[in-house]
Amino acid sequence: MGLGRYLHSAWSALPVWARWVLAVYLIGFTDGTAAHVRDLARSGFHAYAGFPQVPLRVFFTSLVLVDPLVVVLAALVLPAGIWLAAVVMVLDAAANTAGNWSRIQRDPAWPFTASGLLLITVFAVFVLATAPAMLHAAKIVRDDAPESGADPAR
Repeated sequence: MGLGRYLHSAWSALPVWARWVLAVYLIGFTDGTAAHVRDLARSGFHAYAGFPQVPLRVFFTSLVLVDPLVVVLAALVLPAGIWLAAVVMVLDAAANTAGNWSRIQRDPAWPFTASGLLLITVFAVFVLATAPAMLHAAKIVRDDAPESGADPAR
């Protein structure tokens, strides 16, 4: 079984609601990848110099590799993709909150604006709220996968 056939089989085995949820994951992490690529293309490795904490700068720079990894693993309907999506969003929301803490203290409503942390927060809540059900759906797909050796998780 080739990759295309595996993808068709895996996605077809998902309930319709899970396909929609997975599509939102893929859109969100693809958008995140594009945002980090744009930031790095504009400013290089100093793209996140506005964050005084070096670990935050390293984290945001690493998302240019981690976000597309989430896209690939999630598109393959692997539980690792769902776990990684949840971990990345927890860390992303926490890092953005920590990095913008002084701004949040000056304007407590700022995180809830479109230019603030609203979209990251909503997406993080969505991923965390749907992750348990998606892990269950991915497990069913994996358990039902044929023993052909084409399953990327085996």
